[in-house]
Amino acid sequence: TTFQDGGEEVEEGAVYNVTLKKVQIQQAANKGARWLGGEGDQLPPEHTVRQYETSKIRAIKAGTLEKLVENLLTAFGDADFSYISIFLSTYRAFASTKAVLELLLDRFGNLETSSHGEVANLNSFESEVVLRAEIASVLRAWLDQCSEDFREPPDHTCLLKLLDYLKNNMPNSDMESKVQNLLKQFQNQETETVDGFCTTSSSDLVDGEELEISNPEEFSSFQDHVVAEQLTYMDVMLFKKVVPYHCLGSIWSQRDKKENKNLAPTVRATITQFNTVTKCVVSTILGTKELKIQQRAKIIEKWIHIAYECRILKNFSSLRAIISALQSNSIYRLKTTWMCVSKDILLMYEELSEIFSDHDNYLTSRELLMKEATSKFANLDSSEKENQKKSQKRLQLQKNKGVMQGTVPYLGTFLTDLIMLDTALQDYVEGGLINFEKRRREFEVIAQIKLLQSSCNSYCLIPDQKFIQWFRSQRHLTEEESYKLSREVEAAADTNILCPKSQKSMVKRISTLFLGTDVITPPKEHPLKSSPLGGSSGESTDSASVSSCEFNHSETEDACVTPISSPEDPLKKGSIGSDKGSGSNKCSIFDKGSGSDKCSVFDKASGPNSGPVSDKSSGSMTCSTSKVLPVYNRQNGGACIIRVSMDGINDSVYKSILITNQDRIPDVTQRALLKHNLEPDAVEDYELVQVISEDKELVFPRDANVFYGMNSHVNFDFILRKKA
Repeated sequence: TTFQDGGEEVEEGAVYNVTLKKVQIQQAANKGARWLGGEGDQLPPEHTVRQYETSKIRAIKAGTLEKLVENLLTAFGDADFSYISIFLSTYRAFASTKAVLELLLDRFGNLETSSHGEVANLNSFESEVVLRAEIASVLRAWLDQCSEDFREPPDHTCLLKLLDYLKNNMPNSDMESKVQNLLKQFQNQETETVDGFCTTSSSDLVDGEELEISNPEEFSSFQDHVVAEQLTYMDVMLFKKVVPYHCLGSIWSQRDKKENKNLAPTVRATITQFNTVTKCVVSTILGTKELKIQQRAKIIEKWIHIAYECRILKNFSSLRAIISALQSNSIYRLKTTWMCVSKDILLMYEELSEIFSDHDNYLTSRELLMKEATSKFANLDSSEKENQKKSQKRLQLQKNKGVMQGTVPYLGTFLTDLIMLDTALQDYVEGGLINFEKRRREFEVIAQIKLLQSSCNSYCLIPDQKFIQWFRSQRHLTEEESYKLSREVEAAADTNILCPKSQKSMVKRISTLFLGTDVITPPKEHPLKSSPLGGSSGESTDSASVSSCEFNHSETEDACVTPISSPEDPLKKGSIGSDKGSGSNKCSIFDKGSGSDKCSVFDKASGPNSGPVSDKSSGSMTCSTSKVLPVYNRQNGGACIIRVSMDGINDSVYKSILITNQDRIPDVTQRALLKHNLEPDAVEDYELVQVISEDKELVFPRDANVFYGMNSHVNFDFILRKKA
């Protein structure tokens, strides 16, 4: 089978990519070979005759909403077999369920054989049968793949409309029964909530009542594999409930608006769980001041072992949460405690941290995730012999039990990719047509999420109520509290003391953890002195440190993870991290929430596809054209992504903005104001400034070309400031 680019076809309201597919349908002996009595499949190529068939594949590239909905009924005829799945997974970015359903049923689903009351002829009858089958196929796929689209408590208007349609046009069908059952299911459930296994927040406590940090002995009583299994159980339950379209960049990036406080609840629940694990690690290590150094080191060792057990269970979410917590400033600075951690366990910690190296856009974690997505067991390669022996022993035990595992990903990777795609690709193309090529690209990420959700059905984990009760009853320390306790436990750290490996790789993107394009920088009044985000694009940091951030118990979506950055091998030249916090990596949050006293970093790495990429989505058979996506901190093909914050208003929040080599100051200023939900008419009142370093700025003249005028050797961080 060979494919050939057939160019484009343009119709009213739609543009199609055309691919010509050439398939061999027959091979027979030629005339001379037949005279000799030979068979085609037994002869060399020169003695055979081949027959080929060429078919045309049309894949819609852009169109009006009406055309995109109509294409649901014709995609199979055009051999665009993945179109229905792509549309159903992404249409919420440009249309509502009500709008799509009305078009599908009222305009294209009218099964009346004649609008004038005439007697139907044979052709119209056959057309009705075909149309009925096409409508049924689309509706069945919709109900199977995206039933949550119809959850609209308390009225469930769209589901009732669909039920009425089926009663009139497909009475007593299996689909009608399915819709009735779904309606009953929704009506019997309370207003949609997500069981997030969250800890009690401070707002839930009665005045004067406080949750207590549990006795370290209680935590130590739980076996490492039991803790890992229970964390995995919670993560699996939440990840399976994630509604994929909630992850779309155009939806997730709108979560900080007041009217969207309940937007994407399934993603928020996953974020809350990640944050809770991180806070639990910090609290168990620092919560009891009376612990001796060796006892505190044992707790750190226990968490490293738990992280390793999470790795065996292929739970990358809790694994990353634990590693991030251990690299937070308040834990990382405990130099004397870390010196008491055994060398073998430090090596294990380093190997686990290496999984999340930010090298080449987190290539290690991405490859590992896809490699193990549908595998039965983890692929544990360790450079340390003792760890390797332990790994093989644990895996063999699992294999003997016949236990299979799914894979729980770190959701932030997918959220980041979808945010980047949303920023880099336009929603509409020439003529006001919806850019469906963008949706095909987004579906490639959504399909990975769905694949991993499916793999999670392989887990066979039983909840341990004793552990879950302990986990939910923990009182978590704020960042200020944990920093203060850390200072009380150990005095200011000496940066020349040996330390565990602090991964430079460990999450420069942690702001986008569950982020979006929003990035929050540390408050200036924080006790830890911190430098500007990043450093120059070609530099590495020379000190291991992070700034701390404020936890807000009333905002369960706010995460604070404080990764450390150090280029040195800690077992040779590293340091435990000083109290000054002079490094370039900052602590991050997943969601901005309502407070401003939080800190975060945006990813310095490139976007989801920093090299040449194909527009051809998996299985869509569209014509492939190579192009380069704009990314952050790099100018590609006359475009790039910059981050803009508002000075004095939302100076702690960044928004990602796509600029091209044609954009001048007024254009960029207007887009920045829109992104920050401010009036775009006030362009003349603001000036755009690029942050060069702590004490240097580049101020742009009014009509300057931003792309050519900016300093491309430092981070693409800008401030929009009111003119004096």
